[in-house]
Amino acid sequence: MLGMIGFVLVAFLVLGGLGWAFAGSGSEGGASAKRLAVASGGAKLEKTKVKSAALDQAGRRKQILQNLKINEQQARKAKQTLDSRLRQAGLSITVRTFWIICGGLGFTLALVAFVMMHNPLIALGVGFASGLGLPRWVLGFLTKGRIKKFTEEFPNATDVIVRGIKSGLPVMDCLRVIGRESPEPLAAEFRRLVENLGVGMSIDQALEKMYERMPTSEVRFFAIVLSIQQKTGGNLAEALSNLSGVLRARKLMREKIKAMSGEAVASACIIGSLPPGIMALVYFTTPAYMMPLFEDPRGHAMLLFGAVWMATGIFVMRRMINFKF
Repeated sequence: MLGMIGFVLVAFLVLGGLGWAFAGSGSEGGASAKRLAVASGGAKLEKTKVKSAALDQAGRRKQILQNLKINEQQARKAKQTLDSRLRQAGLSITVRTFWIICGGLGFTLALVAFVMMHNPLIALGVGFASGLGLPRWVLGFLTKGRIKKFTEEFPNATDVIVRGIKSGLPVMDCLRVIGRESPEPLAAEFRRLVENLGVGMSIDQALEKMYERMPTSEVRFFAIVLSIQQKTGGNLAEALSNLSGVLRARKLMREKIKAMSGEAVASACIIGSLPPGIMALVYFTTPAYMMPLFEDPRGHAMLLFGAVWMATGIFVMRRMINFKF
């Protein structure tokens, strides 16, 4: 009987030890649960940090895209008005004065053509072309030349700001140095920028005015960098240094594109100048052969249709060789 009781006690102890060994004590189970909770909480915290960083990057990217769309709309509006085109060309005349010049030039050249040719249709065409086409062509030529000079010197302006900030100068002093030391038209635009900031405009408003006068991608990038740095903070010198590198790389790419498309441009110029050149050569060598085109009404119609198709072909070739970058 005692042996039976001893056997039962030993079996109970053995089974209890095995259960304790496999299941573990309650305190260790609680510690394991706590460790699991801490580990899961750390993982959740890391996921939250990753999500917040991704949201910050997405927000910055969205803000940059929004600023680009706004600036693109402003550039389109700026290019459509004649007043903005006069400012982009650096002309101080008003729109009314420009139209007076166009009307006077068209009337004068039309009168000269009528006196020489005694043909009212030719005089009307000369007056229309010289009154509307020639002034706008000159205005576009001046605008492109001024924008080109501004774009070539703009990376140097960003380098001046970077060196000034690294040496401890405020941004306003750097802008004044650019307006005083840089060549035109860069100096004039930065002087206007400093004047606008001096009368109480914010940096965004002043750069918006500058972008209206000079609607280039370089000014757009400069405005976006300053706007983001003002709102979110950061190293402005490093940001502008990176922007300067990007602008110089764009300039190199622009020159490379011009070099690669030079053959196409030369071919388009030769093809476009061949018909009028051959016509002029034939007219000067054998005038009697070409006179029916100028004396007969059917010749006038042929010249008109030929001029229309030549203008269409030149327009198509210009669109083919005009690379936007």
